[in-house]
Amino acid sequence: MIKVALLTALFLGFFTSTDAPKPMSFYDFKMKSIDGKEIDFKQYKGKKVLLVNVASKCGYTPQYKDLEALHAQHGKEVVVLGFPANNFGGQEPGSNAAIKEFCSATYGVKFQLFEKVSVKGEDAHPLYKWLAEQGGSEPKWNFSKYLVDENGKVVKFWPSSVKPLSDEVLAAIKK
Repeated sequence: MIKVALLTALFLGFFTSTDAPKPMSFYDFKMKSIDGKEIDFKQYKGKKVLLVNVASKCGYTPQYKDLEALHAQHGKEVVVLGFPANNFGGQEPGSNAAIKEFCSATYGVKFQLFEKVSVKGEDAHPLYKWLAEQGGSEPKWNFSKYLVDENGKVVKFWPSSVKPLSDEVLAAIKK
């Protein structure tokens, strides 16, 4: 009888792995900023959010300038979030402190940056697993972009080649 109850409990999921519960919504996420402070994504409710996996030593790195301009010029319409990642060609090898210094000194970045994470594969951060699942694509390279609407739904994915200030990005933000 005990074996049956135990097997039933396992089958029904009463015993879970050590993994955290799978987030059901964008607003379920909490992540550490590049400074180590916890950021609760609930603060983004009612706002459009552009999430970008960034890197300091990439051919697309100059997009930092456009991301900062988007943040400065359209901050009332969209929140820009940057996620340093070293998944592509080892192009983000630095520490969080080095990344922050580079972004600030080189591009004057003031939009929110987070701690370095993995954005693809088995070790992808749960946020990026969720984005890939919801957006239909995982990043193929640095500076891939996801747009999350005011209701926390992924509404658009753009590859690295699409610039942050492109007509298509601005049109999607203004929708």
